[in-house]
Amino acid sequence: MTTIHSLGFPRIGKNRELKVALEQYWRGEIDSTALEATGRELRARHWQTQQAAGLDFVSVGDFAYYDQMLNHIQLLGCEASRFHFNGQEPELNRYFTQARGVANEAPACCGGHPQPDQGTWALEMTKWFDTNYHYLVPEFTADTQFKLNSSRLFDEVAEAQALGYKVKVSLIGPLTFLYLGKEKTADFERLHLLEQLIPVYGEILLKLKTLGVEWVQIDEPILCLDLPATWKTAFEPTYNRLNAVGIKLLLATYFGALEDNLVLACNLPVAGLHIDAVRAPQQISNVIDRLPHYKVLSLGVIDGRNIWRADLDATLALVEDARARLGERLWLAPSCSLQHVPVDLSAETTMDAELRSWLAFAVQKLDELGALKTALDQNIIAAEQAFTASRIAATSRRNSPRVHNPDVATRIANLPADADQRRSLFKIRQALQRSRFKLPLFPTTSIGSFPQTKTIRAVRAAYKRHELTEDDYTKAMQAEIKFAVNKQIELGLDVLVHGEAERNDMVEYFGEQLSGFAFTQNGWVQSYGSRCVKPPIIYGDVSRPHAMTVTWTSYAQSLTSLPMKGMLTGPVTILQWSFVRNDQPRSATTLQIALAIRDEVVDLERAHIGIIQIDEPAIREGLPLRRSDWNDYLAWAGRAFRISASGVSDDTQIHTHMCYSEFNDILPAIAALDADVITIETSRSDMELLRGFGDFNYPNEIGPGVYDIHSPRIPTTEEMVRLLKKAAEVIPAEHLWVNPDCGLKTRGWPETEAALANMVAAAKALR
Repeated sequence: MTTIHSLGFPRIGKNRELKVALEQYWRGEIDSTALEATGRELRARHWQTQQAAGLDFVSVGDFAYYDQMLNHIQLLGCEASRFHFNGQEPELNRYFTQARGVANEAPACCGGHPQPDQGTWALEMTKWFDTNYHYLVPEFTADTQFKLNSSRLFDEVAEAQALGYKVKVSLIGPLTFLYLGKEKTADFERLHLLEQLIPVYGEILLKLKTLGVEWVQIDEPILCLDLPATWKTAFEPTYNRLNAVGIKLLLATYFGALEDNLVLACNLPVAGLHIDAVRAPQQISNVIDRLPHYKVLSLGVIDGRNIWRADLDATLALVEDARARLGERLWLAPSCSLQHVPVDLSAETTMDAELRSWLAFAVQKLDELGALKTALDQNIIAAEQAFTASRIAATSRRNSPRVHNPDVATRIANLPADADQRRSLFKIRQALQRSRFKLPLFPTTSIGSFPQTKTIRAVRAAYKRHELTEDDYTKAMQAEIKFAVNKQIELGLDVLVHGEAERNDMVEYFGEQLSGFAFTQNGWVQSYGSRCVKPPIIYGDVSRPHAMTVTWTSYAQSLTSLPMKGMLTGPVTILQWSFVRNDQPRSATTLQIALAIRDEVVDLERAHIGIIQIDEPAIREGLPLRRSDWNDYLAWAGRAFRISASGVSDDTQIHTHMCYSEFNDILPAIAALDADVITIETSRSDMELLRGFGDFNYPNEIGPGVYDIHSPRIPTTEEMVRLLKKAAEVIPAEHLWVNPDCGLKTRGWPETEAALANMVAAAKALR
């Protein structure tokens, strides 16, 4: 019999119950007991879903109130010493302190000047491989100690067992945990901590064995990366010691091919290996050839990263040879955790029926696994209903006239070779822009969005329900825009934004106005913590039927003589943060989006908007996991951005924004984007990320974020002055802008005003 399982299930709940409970808890509306009750209810529901789909195990260890890496930080007892925990604080308090920071005043140093207390800053946050999920980065020093320090995982195992479920526990492997962390002291290599980390993992495995757990899925996705030799060498001795515990280990890899790590992964002393057969089906045969005869091979054949229904006939053909060679040693699973897709398609009651038939969310992907198991273990006739539905959907999608637009194809075929080039070099543009805008040294601005208040959300919801007329909605949004503009004028900002009151999401808003996009009612996925996004679905050729932002931005500009930024989302980010069609190369889809954004940029300039920001926070996220694939990606991604930005005059200033990523290894490509100004997130790393820009001699202007907008704490002016002085050590002062790390959509107005007032004061102090 074929074993089927999941590497993880979405934790937010079908109706975002976890998000609601978290935010109620943070506001003090419920206590920890109520929050924990929501967690138990969600876990029980999700385990029942997995059992109902016929899975041989339920997953335990995939649930987190904020982030799975943070779960491991607490489990392994390596909370950063800078938080000054004394061990008496409730576990959840420590957990959310690390995730969100602390809203407290910085202590005064001996000279009487406020000294920033890093213990109030949240852990740094960055992207989980090439996904849009953000994880919290463990901090390591030479003094870091590990110890088993939480019973939560074991409690959840007992919880599932008490409900009668057979459990497979999910852990992040020790090498991946260390690799994804950061050293916080000089002359120290975090790999040196492995020797003391292994015994703690051994203790965890032994405790799980004592609880009756048979299989532990231990995730080591770094095996799909280009690893230094020292890290590769560390795998075998590590797993020799963990295997000695006597519990069955399923080593899970995903998001790419093993390539040069294939032999290493196959020969590690574990009971089974999981590989991604969606991203890298070409590795299946080689893995089977190399896999010892006693090991299980788990094939990730259902796409855990996208929402398209599986072609069950093609998938069955893919695994039949593996079944013939492996017999009952063949396991089937999604390619990775289903954390990256929405929970349940059954909630989409208003979606177009044809389009809906092309989709599968987490619940439906488990059903697809069940159909494959039935076809393999019995015969395809026993799974005929599922296979027939799959065939009908594949034929419908392939032949649907809504997918292809000949006008889009014609425009791309006739695109001039220099469509991605500005008219003049940056130095010439810079002089013209400085003459036009006459901004002071250290000009201040924000990244784009302002607080999305309950009033704003209520108005948008009422308009969507057709309870407001177009005219009433427009007046309500104009009132919010006017409020945001006046606030910025009062605060003394130099370059303003309209605040984006009319926008539900920075990608969804644009997708709703572009051809080739579709939307869900409840297709939420977690981005970080309680932050959930509802990615658009790109199902067909993309074009822009009409202007998307010009009316709102022009209205905002009419309220002031100060420069008003036009705010757009870039083509690569729209691609990365959408569920993308899989019937053509991603580069082709990105080029279509770039041309649509270019049309909007040109229209904004015609409306006398002189500064236009094209956000690309996902450009680093889209980087392939293997360096050998980087140049191709960076070439088409960079060209797409430049095409979107290059239809304007030299005195129109193009900004872009990037956040929560490591940029140092792709700085030449970022410079090649040729944006006049780039703003980046740097506060959580204490300006560490900026040093690479300085070493590289980044040629254009740059705005390093001076405070973390994801934390409720309000930074002092002195803190921001200190960060800007650090920035001026590596970037010429005349090239520096002053701005927050990211948009302010998730913050409230009182903290926003206080933080921006301090930011403006910091810029004035430096002038």
